[in-house]
Amino acid sequence: MNVKRRHLIGGAIAGLAIALACAQDAIDEATSTGAGGPEAPRFEVDPFWPKPLPEHWLLGSTIGVGVDSRDHVFIIHRRASIDARTELGAEADPPTAECCRAAPEVLEFDPEGNLVNSWGGPSDEYVWPASNHGITVDHMDNLWIGGNGETDSHILKFSRDGRFLASYGQPEVGLEPDSHSETRFNRVAKVAFDADANEAFVADGYGGRRVAVLDASTGVFKRYWGAYGNAPDDTPTPPYDPDAPPLQQFRTPVHCAEPSLDGLVYVCDRPNDRIQVFRTDGTFVDEVMIAPRTLGGGSTWDLAFSRDPGQRYMYVADGTNHRVYVMDRASLQVLTTFGDGGRQPGQFIGVHSIATDSKGNVYTTETYEGKRIQKFVYMGLAPVSAENQGPPWPTF
Repeated sequence: MNVKRRHLIGGAIAGLAIALACAQDAIDEATSTGAGGPEAPRFEVDPFWPKPLPEHWLLGSTIGVGVDSRDHVFIIHRRASIDARTELGAEADPPTAECCRAAPEVLEFDPEGNLVNSWGGPSDEYVWPASNHGITVDHMDNLWIGGNGETDSHILKFSRDGRFLASYGQPEVGLEPDSHSETRFNRVAKVAFDADANEAFVADGYGGRRVAVLDASTGVFKRYWGAYGNAPDDTPTPPYDPDAPPLQQFRTPVHCAEPSLDGLVYVCDRPNDRIQVFRTDGTFVDEVMIAPRTLGGGSTWDLAFSRDPGQRYMYVADGTNHRVYVMDRASLQVLTTFGDGGRQPGQFIGVHSIATDSKGNVYTTETYEGKRIQKFVYMGLAPVSAENQGPPWPTF
């Protein structure tokens, strides 16, 4: 390992090409075994990221995170989830305290954790979601925002500086789910992208039971499918039973639909405690159950891939069990987990969304009373030493 470190350092000094080659060599060893067993990415929480917000700003339930081509990190939160009676004294009329104020809905941080921009909320140009949900960055560095409010049936698209670009779907058209509609959505949880095909994959959602695919430039509806590639069925389903045969439909919410670079799509069927894998045309390939005795909110809340060319690893956020699963993407095997329930760095209350940057770092946001973003710094590959690592605190 000392030789590899010298090579990596030398590569960084010599030039980007050598550095990337050395990094790829390290990734290619990811499935090797030895005295320490399989290797997996290792992380340490950065308790000082991001830097404190200005103007006594507070975050509400923070339900989306995305990273752009500059490794700038965008989050979205719900201002309405902040208790105005006890937390927003500076917004009272008259003010009752110097602190605090609700932050704007969308915040942008640079890689060092500095706040560099903020925007969002209702406008005459568009219908802001009743309950915004998810923020993701496409391959053109545009931002897509869904909504899981009772009347949210559309998607908003912005430039990364907050300029409104488009609205897809018919906003505020009623409460009845319709997983076969090609003109509106069903309380969208999240949007993800296939850059090569210029397609947007919609986890649709809190009212619908499908993955929908759009043209990423125009929003034109292209195709959709349900669990196992079946036609979606909006008939209400019985409560999840871990001992029952697998349900042939997605439950709501369908919480993520992430295309990989090798032509697969990984779908978070959250209340069914499973991830289903498809080809991009909706052909079913495989599935894996994760913490299958988890009831209530389910275990598969969001996922992100490692940034090596093969996307060898997959990180799955579990907001019910308060942890992140580190998985081998090809085998769908859980290698280890990090995190635990709590409010300290490296712990979670409702870890909701997850994203990675070009350096391999992981970012998570928390809903409910978690109300924050955390950064987990990539520390390289290491033998798996524990099934559940707990909070990955820094070592000094």
